[in-house]
Amino acid sequence: MCMKTGGFVDLLGTSDAIEVCDRAAAGDQAAARAWDAMIYQINKYIGSMATVLGGKVDGILLGGGMVHNKGLVASIEENCGWIAPVSAYPGEFELEAMAAGAIRVLDGEEEPKTYTGVPVFTGFDD
Repeated sequence: MCMKTGGFVDLLGTSDAIEVCDRAAAGDQAAARAWDAMIYQINKYIGSMATVLGGKVDGILLGGGMVHNKGLVASIEENCGWIAPVSAYPGEFELEAMAAGAIRVLDGEEEPKTYTGVPVFTGFDD
């Protein structure tokens, strides 16, 4: 539900954030509400993370395709820039990061990791 049919898809019939932003700019009120709610949640989450880090935040890094939207970045800078400097890296770099990791393993710079599917976190100590 959360990965394929929730959020924008459930509300607007698309998972394309650029389309949602364009629809909002064109006057689609439902798209504008969904876009604004998403930005609100991003800002709120950044603030919540700053508290659990005890305010010791070196930077707020934004990545992904949505970061091409200057309004999104401006909102985060306006609302969260007092926490730490905001840096935007538009685009999706997941594949490059995975390839770089594979090269490090192949070059012997890093040991490969084995993922068992078993959760590492087993709860808090009483």
